[in-house]
Amino acid sequence: MDWIHIVIRALTALVTLFIFTRILGKKQISQLTFFEYITGIVIGDVAGTTSTDIEQHFFHGILAMTVWFIVPLLLEMLTLKSKTLRHWFEGKGRVLIKDGKVLEDNLKKERYTADELLEQLRTKSVFRLADVEFAMLEASGELSVLLKSDKQPFTPAHLGVKTVAEKPSQTVIMDGVIQDEPLATAGRSRGWLHTELDKLGIPVENVFLAQVDMFGDLTVDTYDDKLKIPQPSQRPLLLATLKKCQADLELFALATTHERAKAMYSESSRQMQRVLSDVEVLLKA
Repeated sequence: MDWIHIVIRALTALVTLFIFTRILGKKQISQLTFFEYITGIVIGDVAGTTSTDIEQHFFHGILAMTVWFIVPLLLEMLTLKSKTLRHWFEGKGRVLIKDGKVLEDNLKKERYTADELLEQLRTKSVFRLADVEFAMLEASGELSVLLKSDKQPFTPAHLGVKTVAEKPSQTVIMDGVIQDEPLATAGRSRGWLHTELDKLGIPVENVFLAQVDMFGDLTVDTYDDKLKIPQPSQRPLLLATLKKCQADLELFALATTHERAKAMYSESSRQMQRVLSDVEVLLKA
């Protein structure tokens, strides 16, 4: 029966297409170059025709798909070693704004209008051309933008604030099921997780997602969106306790008349202040 043949041909073409795409890499499903764009269209069209045209020899269709798979694969290997070939097949970026000035000649070469340039800038949350120091149209068609130094957002480095390396949060509950591997990666046990959920008064079955961050704080999202869940408070509470200890040591130093005790409290207060300086950025919520 024809429909059985079509189903078999379609499934075979689908599997073949999937395997080819996996081998060619993720670029086939991300920002495509000109050649990758053409390759994707042709392979998809051949796969569709091979699936439905039962009068066509099936092997010929698979052979055509294989040719369109092998040629891009070989070219990809060659372009890894040759910058000239990369520029020829993938194109190269072109500067559209330099030193705050729009390069009109380069706009014409890319057939870019002023409206299109402004639209691309708006997609980067840039609404004033005067704020841009440099902009390049990449080979993928994406516009890369560098703002002028006085228009760039402040970072902790600008303010001289020390930060710590971020580590990804671990999803320890998903769809009401405890995920043991992420839980172990976070350095926590099921007993700890159940204890934390008991504090919140939430059963595991009611948890849609739960994550443990790099500080060991548990955040929970439940199926019941109206349920109010308290935010993690361990770090702010610890910071407040340390500050109180430092203040108490200063107070003891001022209150005592014993010289040795005063010196001891003062030195302890200074040490506690140094500890606070080191950990405050970690403990602030």
